[in-house]
Amino acid sequence: MTIEEKVAQMMNSAPAIERLGVPSYNWWNEGLHGVARSPYHTTSYPQAIGMAATWDVESLHTMGDYTSTEGRAIFHDASKKGKVGIYCGLTYWTPNINIFRDPRWGRGQETYGEDPFLTGTLGKAFVKGIQGDDPFYLKASACAKHYAVHSGPESSRHTYNAVISKYDLWDTYLFAFHELVVKGKVSGVMCAYNAYAGQPCCGSDILMNAILRNTWGFKGYVTSDCGAINDFFRSHKTSPNAQSAAADAVLHGTDVECGSTYTSLLTAYKEGLITEAQIDVSLRRLFTIRFRLGMFDPDDKVPFANTPLSALESPDHQAHALKMARQSIV
Repeated sequence: MTIEEKVAQMMNSAPAIERLGVPSYNWWNEGLHGVARSPYHTTSYPQAIGMAATWDVESLHTMGDYTSTEGRAIFHDASKKGKVGIYCGLTYWTPNINIFRDPRWGRGQETYGEDPFLTGTLGKAFVKGIQGDDPFYLKASACAKHYAVHSGPESSRHTYNAVISKYDLWDTYLFAFHELVVKGKVSGVMCAYNAYAGQPCCGSDILMNAILRNTWGFKGYVTSDCGAINDFFRSHKTSPNAQSAAADAVLHGTDVECGSTYTSLLTAYKEGLITEAQIDVSLRRLFTIRFRLGMFDPDDKVPFANTPLSALESPDHQAHALKMARQSIV
């Protein structure tokens, strides 16, 4: 690939490179309680906060399994029809495992509540259901978000700097992420809007480098929350401009951006803020995920490729959604 092509692959809407046989791919899809925002009709399970009220690990695992089954049916049908845009892919930006202790945060319904142990236990079961147990192929890719110390008032999420004790960092905010990364083998992580200890989460020495990559040994990909890299220079003011922000995020391991700042990576490269070899690190992570999803293999080699459209809203899936709705009433 040329340097221009490499940078383009680091946007959530990655274009095709026809001469290399690389199809276009949009990394953004949602699946908090069933495949969401889809052009297809899919099974809808209770919202995450309701599923957490079931306290049923097996129910969450089954729900994750059924969700990625429907996601596989959609992906392969859409691909055959040339519909490869947003909300048709196999990389689900879910689950939301932030700790919900402030009612002013508008995303609390997406979480499993206020308890780190329950959140980690249910999130791990969901990830294993979504991703499957094939030794090589991912059935779909889950993504633990929003990393980390993120659950404050909605109005200040792009500006605030979280200052907490080390005990609270590890006991409250990182426990569930550790469970999903180290034990659940989640393949994706989304870094948060806010700053921690004076650095934006997507450019944090402590969170991204010291803990996620070096201590936990995370080998998957990291995506930014949508627009989070813009915050480096627009609100957190830790970078002077877009190219500096883009380079800083990539050097801290943010591999794909939901937003537009990574279009400035070419400028960063030309100004010597980042090297092509450093960009290649992120490319390898991104394409490893796509290879593990079977996107470059013939269908007869991928165990999930022949999932029929009849899986969508199937009787078993609908029955399980009803069961979980009943379990959630407490």
